[in-house]
This record gives sequence, C-alpha cells and structure tokens, in this order.
Amino acid sequence: MEAAEIARLYARQTPGSAPAYQRIKDLVAGEILGGRWREGEALPSESQFVESLGLSRMTINRALRELSADGLLRRVMGVGTFVARRKSSSALAGVHNIADEVRDRGHGYSARVLSLREELPDPEISAQLGLDGRRSAFRSRVVHLEDGAAVQLEDRYVHPDFAPGYLDQDFTAGTPFTFLSEVAPLGKGEHIVEAVLPCAEECEILGIGPSEPCLLIQRRTWSGDAVVSVARLIHPGSRYRLVGTFDAH
Repeated sequence: MEAAEIARLYARQTPGSAPAYQRIKDLVAGEILGGRWREGEALPSESQFVESLGLSRMTINRALRELSADGLLRRVMGVGTFVARRKSSSALAGVHNIADEVRDRGHGYSARVLSLREELPDPEISAQLGLDGRRSAFRSRVVHLEDGAAVQLEDRYVHPDFAPGYLDQDFTAGTPFTFLSEVAPLGKGEHIVEAVLPCAEECEILGIGPSEPCLLIQRRTWSGDAVVSVARLIHPGSRYRLVGTFDAH
C-alpha cells in the first residue's frame, strides 16, 4: 500500500480522544483483519509515514512496534515492515483433524512421513497404552505443513489391537487422525499443553531456530474404555496458536 492511501484513510478518522499512535494502530489493524492488506504486503517506511501524516517518528514507531508485538506486522531490520502471516489456530477443546483445519483456512495442506514402523515403546508409553512391557506398538512420525511451512510434528504411538492396518497406510494422502477415527471411533481425549524449546532434530524438521518457543500438546485418545493412541504434537510458536471458549457460570 502507498503512504498516500494511508494518509487518506487517516484523514477520514474522527480524532476523538484517542492518541495519534492508537488511531494509526486501529487503522492498520482494521485493514489487515478486514483482508484488504494481505500477508507479505509491504508498508511504507517510517519516514514516509512521518511525511504523509505529519506525525513524529516516535508516534509512528510506537504504533508499528505495538502492531508487531500483536502479531499483525513483521519488521525486518534494514528491509522494511510487512503484513505478518497469520498464525494457524486450533481449538483447545476437542480433537480435530489438522488437514481439515488447514483447508478450512483456505490454505494448502501437505504432509511428510518421517517414519512408520513397529517398535517397542518406552515403559511410560507402554503404560499409557495399557500394553505389557514386552509388546510392541505402531509408531508414526509425520510433519504437517500449511502452504509448505511446517506447523506440526506429530509423533504417535498406536495400540496395535485397535488399528491392525496402521502400518499399511499412506499418511501423505490421509492423516493418522482420519484413519484412527474410522477404525477406532473416538470416545474421549486428553490434552496436556506446555511451552518448550525444540531439540536440534526438531529445529531441523520444523525449519526453526533453537531459541524459538514451541507449543507442545501431549494427547491421549480413547475408543470406548481403551486408550488407542498417545501422541506428542509440537508446533512452532510463531506459526500456531490454540483458541478456546468458555461459559461463565
């Protein structure tokens, strides 16, 4: 967008009691959230803002800085300011198919299968699945991508009695969630959510730096009274968020 366009929109605002930086924030946020300014679109420089709006650099800087902190803008040192990519969202309550979530946002979904095999899980996983410590489980490691960017690394163990054909599936064509929903309909689920730093392997797989916080969801799902799968789902914090609603009583 051009500085002149922003000046025109700013001039149409009713000054009211809001300070100038807040009015700029509201203007820019409204254009982004309304879909008129698209992801990756460049904003004018601070100097152009100052010249076209007749405001101080301090005022412009504060507005852009706070919009960046809110996740609406991305500022690149020495390059410029851009409309940020909106984070992927999942509902906090319930268990959902990530492929459906991505497509519902109008984005392209794809997946990479890192491994799919039978193996002996560690004692903690065996206990959660209700397996004898000498029995193997099915394990899949799948990277889920949104428009080519990794948004989830799924590491899942499955009780073999409930999904005998699990190792024969093509999880680039359909997700583990979809297959398990068909062979062992979901009865209930459990989420444990925490913030973590990724290990070196996770950084490489997800394409992130070692200091980027990640959102970890540890999930157990039941069919009837039996635990069918235990999954560790890790998401880059810059690309993902959880959303939940509640009723006040």
